[in-house]
Amino acid sequence: MADSIKVICDNLGGPIRVAMGTPLSDVAAQLTPGRYPFLAAFVNNRIKELNYKIYTPVTVRFVDITDFAGIRVYQRTSWFILQKAARTLFPGHTLHIRHSMGQSGFYCELEGLDEFTHEQAAALEGHMREVVAQNLPIERTKVLTSELRAIYAEQGFDDKTALLDTRPRLYSDLYTLDGTAGYFYGALAPSTGYIDRFCIEPYYKGFYLALPLRTNPGVLNKNVQQEKMFGIFQEYQSWVRIMGVPTVGDVNSKVLAGDAGGMIKLAEAFHERKFAWVADTIYDANLSRGVRIVLISGPSSSGKTTSAKRLGIQLGVLGLKPVLISLDDYFVDREKTPKDADGEYDYEALEAIDLELFNDHLRRLMRGESVDIPRYNFITGRRMQHNDPLTLDERSILIVEGIHGLNPRLTPGVPEEQKFRIYISCFTSVAMDNLSRIATTDNRLLRRLTRDYRQRGADALATLSRWASVRRGEEKHIFPYQENADVMLNSSLFYEISVLRPFAEKILREVPDTVPEYDEARRMLKFLDNFIPIPPDEIPPTSILREFIGGSSFQY
Repeated sequence: MADSIKVICDNLGGPIRVAMGTPLSDVAAQLTPGRYPFLAAFVNNRIKELNYKIYTPVTVRFVDITDFAGIRVYQRTSWFILQKAARTLFPGHTLHIRHSMGQSGFYCELEGLDEFTHEQAAALEGHMREVVAQNLPIERTKVLTSELRAIYAEQGFDDKTALLDTRPRLYSDLYTLDGTAGYFYGALAPSTGYIDRFCIEPYYKGFYLALPLRTNPGVLNKNVQQEKMFGIFQEYQSWVRIMGVPTVGDVNSKVLAGDAGGMIKLAEAFHERKFAWVADTIYDANLSRGVRIVLISGPSSSGKTTSAKRLGIQLGVLGLKPVLISLDDYFVDREKTPKDADGEYDYEALEAIDLELFNDHLRRLMRGESVDIPRYNFITGRRMQHNDPLTLDERSILIVEGIHGLNPRLTPGVPEEQKFRIYISCFTSVAMDNLSRIATTDNRLLRRLTRDYRQRGADALATLSRWASVRRGEEKHIFPYQENADVMLNSSLFYEISVLRPFAEKILREVPDTVPEYDEARRMLKFLDNFIPIPPDEIPPTSILREFIGGSSFQY
């Protein structure tokens, strides 16, 4: 083949030759069709859209909806289709994708509509299906940012122009779908026909966009009952709107205006009020039903440890004596850790905890005995004796923090009335713009990258290579129990990504382009580039953020 190029296709397990300028979609057409269509591909470990054309020898791996990168492509493309349909049916009402619900669904609102009926939901879903049936192309072009700003201004996208104004670039990417402009932070499908499964249901003041589950794309993530989590999202999003920082562009504007210190003080004060409220609630539960143990759960890097310590201070103010235990200290030695389907250590499995030892210590503490609690060394992967015995008395409250805190199998011997359950996560309340929310997982990943590098001797490659396994473990072992909580706490700080940026950038730039994790590193670097950095000088030593960047007054 004249002017042909060698392409190593991981999906085929070997090389093929294609003509110069061949789009990825043509290469995908040569593969045996799978159960789900390919949505994008990794080219030399960088995610590319299917209309990307090949001009040099490359290694390619196509991904579908079952891949973490693939489900993000599906979600973003569905948002663009939803945006077009909403602008057609509800002109003058700005669409907001507020936050995620469940594993692959999103709560949305149309500004100015305080009620969304079943008829409106059916009409919106029907119009989306018309757009999908037409299989309209989604085009991406690079234009002068000044031209892009004018397009956004004409279409009323003030949220997008605010971000462009605070992070100026000469050129920017513009997505178009049948005359509708969009700006997305990642790859999209080449046309609307790829998004064939979704539904819309009225929910609260808006509606719920249900999308397929990554782990089972044949099932839509419908009828999600997460009232407690929904309430937390609503509370924080209402608060950031009142504070005038609902989007990254708004946060950047305040930083440029010299108000970073003011934002830090407000965010930290809000956290302190929440911890005081939770402590009051626990105190009342201690009096009314004899609560003796507070169980704090949450996914990786949600701030459980600092939250437990700050809650302990507030309980002390009320005259109680908090005693803290971390489930991490009960990890079995590394070689005894169960493994996941990929043969990797599954630290998220409940069996990674020495349940027998933990429950023995729990029983002895409840009887008033003195117990030597172990300490786990994350670098060596071994438990060590701490030689700092703990004892409970009649005024003591035992605080146990760890990812399995809400799993009933953790504490089967403790009467239910003596337990108080708290779920903590980093529910990111600031959005990139009205359509592009910041995934909670991205916020937590930035925290974990920074902490693991500083505290656990892990570089970015090690953390990124483990992240997919961590997320699978969370979906299996943590999220199913989150609504068991008596209360939920949001550990996110709306200014924090601006602080994390310089810490994480240095670490992420060390990831070489020869490994699959390179694309995730580049994606996160591109994401961070949207934030004006904030120096950490004014962050108090008790802040949750100090758990990750250092400088905390707490001992970990």
